[in-house]
Amino acid sequence: MWDSTPGWRRFAICCKPGGAKRERGRARQFPPDGGLCYNRAQGVAPLSGSDILYFLITLPVLLFALTVHEYAHARVAVKLGDGTPRWEGRLTLNPLAHLDPVGLLALVLTRRFGWAKPVRVNPMNFENRDAGMVMVSLAGPGANLILAMLFSIMVKFIYGAYGFRGGTIQLVAVALDQGVWINLGLAVFNLMPIPPLDGSKILAAVLRGNAARLYYQLEQYSYIILLVFIATPVSTWILMPIIGALYRAIM
Repeated sequence: MWDSTPGWRRFAICCKPGGAKRERGRARQFPPDGGLCYNRAQGVAPLSGSDILYFLITLPVLLFALTVHEYAHARVAVKLGDGTPRWEGRLTLNPLAHLDPVGLLALVLTRRFGWAKPVRVNPMNFENRDAGMVMVSLAGPGANLILAMLFSIMVKFIYGAYGFRGGTIQLVAVALDQGVWINLGLAVFNLMPIPPLDGSKILAAVLRGNAARLYYQLEQYSYIILLVFIATPVSTWILMPIIGALYRAIM
């Protein structure tokens, strides 16, 4: 896992079959007997080398985060008077209704950034078109931030109650901790002002005149811009410090 706090003094819990071993200083990223390593600054990192197991553990968290994100968009849009999400079957927590293959692949590969199929809305149905679009756009990232905080509470509860003794509880801790990272990543990433991300809808709602028209023209290149952004170090330089700061704040 990416370490955003070099040099910090911290406690690390390296889990062994016989129990937890506490040591001061930097976390040992590769305990001699494998297993997991819990770091209060970095979180829980799977260190067994089993990528397939890690994928199976985190996939439900990925799907849940994406689904809740889009469901929040749909719910707020319907609440504000637009029935389009309901008519298109988006007012549901069924992941199949929301998944975008490219966005899911990006999230699986990066473990941080991705997107689902955008919820279509008709802003003309809102009492205040611009305010409605801002509220709908903020609903998805807001839902991910709430999930991140809930998952962080659960991780800390498990850490305090069980001390990571091994077995199933370790897998649960990994999934929840990755849920914190994934939801923070989704929230921050989707607030970027790049079409068709939520941040672009917020910016478009406040732009006027030629600036607004130019911004809308960028949408035809949206996937190209997104893929370039993700594939280059720019995404890491911009987003990871923000995500890391949020992670440390709630963990």
